[in-house]
Amino acid sequence: MQEISAPPLFEARHLVKRYGSQTVVDDLSFAVYPGECLGVIGPNGAGKTTTLKMCLGLVGADAGEVSAFGLRMPQDARAIKARLGVVTQFDSLDPDFSCTENLLVFARYFGLSKSVALERAPRLLEFAALSAKADAKPAQLSGGMKRRLSLARALVNDPDLLLLDEPTTGLDPQARHLMWERLQQLVAQQGKAIVLTTHFMDEAERLCHRLIVVDHGRKIAEGAPRDLIAQHLEPEVVELYGAGATALAEPGPNSADLHALAKRVERSGETVFFYTHDARALLAALASRQGLRSLHRPANLEDLFLKLTGRQIREGG
Repeated sequence: MQEISAPPLFEARHLVKRYGSQTVVDDLSFAVYPGECLGVIGPNGAGKTTTLKMCLGLVGADAGEVSAFGLRMPQDARAIKARLGVVTQFDSLDPDFSCTENLLVFARYFGLSKSVALERAPRLLEFAALSAKADAKPAQLSGGMKRRLSLARALVNDPDLLLLDEPTTGLDPQARHLMWERLQQLVAQQGKAIVLTTHFMDEAERLCHRLIVVDHGRKIAEGAPRDLIAQHLEPEVVELYGAGATALAEPGPNSADLHALAKRVERSGETVFFYTHDARALLAALASRQGLRSLHRPANLEDLFLKLTGRQIREGG
């Protein structure tokens, strides 16, 4: 990854988008640099997908501006899109065409000659681990295969920057790990930049050099995953569950000693989370309590997400 002082490939400045009286993107700014993966995380309805649509010129911004490769959107939309690759939340593969044909047809949208498209298609299918499915149609593919084909199609124009909107949603663990491997290759071996929205915190922590956390359309945090965790969280977590665990979520006669040993205590469902700088005394105090089960672990990105955006389930996309 290049130094952050390098000129950004892509930059959004003070984006605002309103629908009626609702502001869904509110003064949002970020930049993407060569050879990095920037993650955008936030709850449902936080404005992530709307932001990507503004970046692509699919939705007009009410305020702010987008620039890429020294060009401006939407004035230079055609030239910008020629250097972008996009994978949306939902597959838009042509069901009537084979895997190879999907790539060849898409290549024509970028003005690539038939000979160039024919040369690139086998390499892209090999990259996506789909060489054996070259003649298969999308209906014959698993969910993971379809997502990899969508990624291969997004690479047909050899883009400098990929915009990926929840690219692994709905995939099983094996398919997700293969997708992660391919995305890491694009950055580490090919030097491409990626903007990635995701609901999977392990995915964000594994793939992203930097993260922005978005809530209610605003950026509420930005930084490297481990730096954000260190900045906002206690380093150790004890999860407590089992008989009587929820009764310990609030300080009282039976839980005062535990609360005194924790910096912060939260409850989610039937689990109570004790956040602390050193869990040894807390674990010792819990050892004598019958019927309780505990898990001691380091703080992670999911803890950060929940602290910054809350534990309430939200509806919407």
